[in-house]
Amino acid sequence: MARFSERTLVDIEAPRTAPEPEVPPRPAATLALTSAATAVALMTYTAPMVTLPETAAALHTPLSAQAWLLNGTPLGLAALLLVAGTLADDYGRRRLFVSGTLALGITTALGALASTTWLFTLARVAQGAASAALLASSLGLIVHAHPTPTARLRATGVWGAFVSGGIALGPVVTGAIPNWRVAYGVLGAASLIVAALAARTLTESRAPRGGRPDLLGAVTFGLALVALVAALTLGRDGWLRAPVGLLLLAAVLLLGLFAVVERRIRTPMIDLGLFRSPRFLASSLGGLFTGLAVIGLFSFLPALLQQTLGLSAMDTAWLFLLWSGLSFAVALQARRLAGRVPHRLQLALGFVLHAAGTLTMLGALDAGSWPRLLPGLVIAGVGSGLLNAALPLLAVESVPAGRAAMGSGAQQTFRYIGSCAGVALTIALATSTGGGGIAGLAHGADIAMVVSAGLALVAAVGVGVARERA
Repeated sequence: MARFSERTLVDIEAPRTAPEPEVPPRPAATLALTSAATAVALMTYTAPMVTLPETAAALHTPLSAQAWLLNGTPLGLAALLLVAGTLADDYGRRRLFVSGTLALGITTALGALASTTWLFTLARVAQGAASAALLASSLGLIVHAHPTPTARLRATGVWGAFVSGGIALGPVVTGAIPNWRVAYGVLGAASLIVAALAARTLTESRAPRGGRPDLLGAVTFGLALVALVAALTLGRDGWLRAPVGLLLLAAVLLLGLFAVVERRIRTPMIDLGLFRSPRFLASSLGGLFTGLAVIGLFSFLPALLQQTLGLSAMDTAWLFLLWSGLSFAVALQARRLAGRVPHRLQLALGFVLHAAGTLTMLGALDAGSWPRLLPGLVIAGVGSGLLNAALPLLAVESVPAGRAAMGSGAQQTFRYIGSCAGVALTIALATSTGGGGIAGLAHGADIAMVVSAGLALVAAVGVGVARERA
């Protein structure tokens, strides 16, 4: 009887203690859903580009505060991408992806209901935080579902193309819908649909390291980026003002504290030793200058086109689509360059083409001629596609395989820090050059284009001379 009881107890208890079998990932579904969510996140990001005049008028936003309407989302992205990538690797990429996509839907819908500039800006910051969760976890899910180098190359190329695709579709969709509030409602609903499908379809993956979460690192890093972005945005009204100086000082001190924390904690958000890796440096610099030179200029260029050339939101969206649509097509095909052209050289070529295209557009706004923009938009679109194809693959290859989401979060953190600075710089250059009126804006736009081209050439040299290690 005793032997029967023991055997029965073992039979009953064994299923409880046996490890659960791992559910195999579904590569096609994973790629489709992560790409769809990424496209929606970028559509939400770019929505204010063509609706900025209408949104600013509805919210009674003065020119000096319009940078906040554009910088809200990149602020949330920059502050939380690295945190989100670390949490995704440690606690579940599917969990964070679904949560982020769901939150994006809710916060986008709330943005449609905002009645003041600050409420809209807060909603945009929350959209950025939600986008950080889904963007950082996307590449981790893709790498887990595509373990072979060939499959990973194809999948990251498709995902990078959908970054460009979201940028391309965002202005077209919002420009086609007569009311900007309805446009945000549509984007919010699309995000909720993707979240529901992801919850039913994706399988979980993680790479836990053990130890406690790096909460102090997350807080210090997040606050440092908030202070930095706030300083860059407020700097448009004068860089020598006390609030700007204090915010910059706070950012420096908090980043120093963050570095101390990361060196002492057992499971840091980011291994600072990675910055000794040429690949990681190229990924980080590529992301930073993509935001600073490319996203910064093209975030405000549609508003400049409407104000100087008198184009409607929809006309601007179609013109903008020439740049972003080419970027999508080139990013989708750029994987064919793998094995022939190193990623760092692909980045360098992308920056050179952006600089060439931007310089080609000089004088078009002053002449009041939108056809003169077309060659430059084509050249810059090809360059942007090369950048968007190379950056995600370099991000995951520059870190250990189990830390893919962290690598993605780090690279995109630099991208959106650069974006915040680039938007603030572009608006400052375009609106503060004197002269006033359409002629003043056109002259300021030319200066902003020259600066953007110069920054892109600096980036091309920086990533081009970096030496990759095997």
